[in-house]
Amino acid sequence: MTTSSTQRRPGTVAHAFADLMNDHDPDAVDGFIAADYINHNPFVEDGREANRVFWTQWFAAFPDTEVSLDDVLVDRDRVAGRFTYRATFQGPFMGLPPTGRAVVMHSIDIWRVVDGMAVEHWDQLDGQAFFAQLTGDADNR
Repeated sequence: MTTSSTQRRPGTVAHAFADLMNDHDPDAVDGFIAADYINHNPFVEDGREANRVFWTQWFAAFPDTEVSLDDVLVDRDRVAGRFTYRATFQGPFMGLPPTGRAVVMHSIDIWRVVDGMAVEHWDQLDGQAFFAQLTGDADNR
C-alpha cells in the first residue's frame, strides 16, 4: 500500500510519516512529532528539530525518494509501520559522495503516541546493507 497526501487516510503517525517521505516535506514533522521526541536511532538525534534536519539532508541526497507503507499496526499507545524506501543517491549523505546508484531500504518503525503526537521512536533496518548499496559494496556480494 502506498500512502501519499492524495491518498491520506486519517489516523496514524505511520501514515503521516509516509506522507512526509512521499511529499518530500521535512516540515511535516510539525504535525506528528513532539518537540521533545525521543529517537532510539543512532543516526538521528532526539527532538523534532533534529528530525527535520535529518529529513532535509535525506531529501538533498535522495530527492526522488518514494516510500510505501506495507503494514501498519496499532496497539494502545503504539503505532508500528513496515516501510519500503526506493531512491537514487544523488547528493552527499553522511560524508559519502553521491554515486547515482538506486537504493532500496526496508524498515520497521514503532512510535509511542500521546495525544496524536509521536513522543518516542524505535526502528529496525539493515544499515549495513543500505550503506553497502550507497558505496557500491553491495554489487560485490
